[in-house]
Formats: sequence, C-alpha cells, structure tokens
Amino acid sequence: MNTKLNETVQPWYRSPWPWILMAGPVIVIVAGVITTYLAISSNDGLVDDDYYKQGLAVNQTTARIRNAISLGLQAELMQNAEGTRIRILLSGKPDTVLPDVLKLHITHPTRAGFDQNVRLETDGSGFYSGVLSARLAGRWHIALEDEKREWRLTGEWIIEGTESLRLPAELQGVTGPGMRTDTRRNE
Repeated sequence: MNTKLNETVQPWYRSPWPWILMAGPVIVIVAGVITTYLAISSNDGLVDDDYYKQGLAVNQTTARIRNAISLGLQAELMQNAEGTRIRILLSGKPDTVLPDVLKLHITHPTRAGFDQNVRLETDGSGFYSGVLSARLAGRWHIALEDEKREWRLTGEWIIEGTESLRLPAELQGVTGPGMRTDTRRNE
C-alpha cells in the first residue's frame, strides 16, 4: 500500500524553505527603509540650495578677478603661532589705492560648518590683521576682497608645512588676452 498517505503533513510555516526564500525581499525592504530615513534626516552640506544664483555670479567673480589683475594686486597671508590671528600684506601697482578694510572668506572644501568670514583692518603700509574664530588646520579655500567688492584674490592654502600663503592676482583656467590657461603657478 501507499505509505505516504499515512504521514502527517506539516503546515508551510513550519518548513524552513519558505522563510529562506522570503528573507531576501524582507532584507531589501528593511535596507530601503533605513536608506530612505538616512537620506531624509541627514544634511548634505556639499549641495547648495542657491546653485543657480551661484552659477550666474561666476561672470561677476571673473570680472572682479580681472580687476585685481589690472591693479597688480597680490597678498601674503600669515597665521600667528597660536592660530588666533591672521595678518596680510597686500601690495599692488604704485598708483593703486589700498582700502582700509578687507574681507577674508576662509572656506573648508567639505565642511561648511568650519567656514570663517574675517574682517581685516589696515595696520598701515599695506598690512592688515584680523581675528580668527577657530584655528586653521588642513586644506582651505581662500578669497580676499575689498569691502566694495570691486576686486578679488583667490587661492588654496594647505596649512601644514606652510607658514604663509601667497595670493597672486591670476585667473586660472580661463582664456583671454594675457591670461594663462593652465592651473600651475609660476614658481
């Protein structure tokens, strides 16, 4: 006779195979929920909400850099040993009138929370000084401009190993009369 009819059949939920087959989709759903939560709750500091206006401001910034070139401006930045103050020597062509106040924008490449805006006042004969809100270490993007926003000097400062940063007036990567097209600096 047939012996299989006499065996008791277990319900499906007592067998391991349905649970093993369902585990994959369940894991994917849980991972999707966690990923969605992290995407919504975390702040992406690298994305600016005002990217369109920043794109429109590129031509204005380029014009300010060209104005700094025409004035022959260059600056040397120095941080004191404690990292609490910054001092700048600004120079230009002999007929260039230097402003009484400068704005220094120090931005971290990846962490917007560490950015600083420093007001620099003249000490006389081209020297300016200001107080830093936090010590600078690592890599920073530097932008120096006058209060009227007529000119601008920019550069990158890697603090370790360098005591100062020299900001020459140059327009990198943009072609034009008398402009270099490479990003290497003249040594």
